Amino acid sequence: MSKIFVIAFLAVVISAVAFTGCTDSGIQNSQDKITISGAFALYPMMIAWSEEYNKINPDVKIDISAGGAGKGMTDALSGMVDIGMISREIYPEEEEKGALWVPVAKDAVIGTINANNPIISEIKKRGLDSPTLKSLYVDNSYESWGELYSGVESDEQVNVYTRSDACGAASVWAEFMGYKQEDLQGTGVNGDPGVAEAVKADTLGVGYNNINFAYDFETGLPIEGIAIIPLDINNNGIIDPEEDFYDTRDELIKAISEGKYPSPPARDLNLVTLNEFKGATKDFVLWIMTDGQKYVPENGYLPLSEEKISEELLKIK
Repeated sequence: MSKIFVIAFLAVVISAVAFTGCTDSGIQNSQDKITISGAFALYPMMIAWSEEYNKINPDVKIDISAGGAGKGMTDALSGMVDIGMISREIYPEEEEKGALWVPVAKDAVIGTINANNPIISEIKKRGLDSPTLKSLYVDNSYESWGELYSGVESDEQVNVYTRSDACGAASVWAEFMGYKQEDLQGTGVNGDPGVAEAVKADTLGVGYNNINFAYDFETGLPIEGIAIIPLDINNNGIIDPEEDFYDTRDELIKAISEGKYPSPPARDLNLVTLNEFKGATKDFVLWIMTDGQKYVPENGYLPLSEEKISEELLKIK
């Protein structure tokens, strides 16, 4: 089992026990304890940050659980946790309720498919463009793979998977097509690891995942049983050499940093709190945005630019 799926499993376990000491009024930094919940996209990075931070601040207890960006925002605004992990933009109505946020890294959502799909070579050759994805995910107008890829003889059914939980991955995937998460059709599956497992188990399945749930943490290759669907960015019906950068996680990360992979579905990953970062929470977030940035690339994310860091630090200081 890859490290990323061990982390994902632990997220479920931790989420069941992380808040046993909480009260309705929140526990912002009581006895140097920091509670965090939210986006699966940020969960692996936050685990890495907490481990490194505890090496120099062993007395700070950090509880982290994954449950989707929607849960992270709800928990933060209600005071149930100190920090919400949010893998999408912050909405104006959330800012009106007291959401204060800072970006801390960047990644992307990518299309995923079963590696044993009967027309896998054609899929990798032609990819999917935004209008076709819209027809697949919003209009639900393709019943077979042969219909999805004209000229291909296949009457086997297209099985579409989407997220059932309120999450940033679904939001930015839908935004790439010009829609919202609630517009996406398909079989709803809870969580990033849930979608990856569903696609792995279904030869005819298609879904989408955050980078670190589609690529193996150790090898940097797509997780066994999963292949990546290339995006036909220029809509010419074929994946050109400049659009072909999915063989490894590092290639994709480089393409995102160079702007070759579109945004959305590339996006900033944010940390949000209620009204202000303070106490141990403030110290931790300041460390993440400064010394902690050196751990970002090795964990499969893009660090913030120095200009971005200087700008965003003003929100905290």
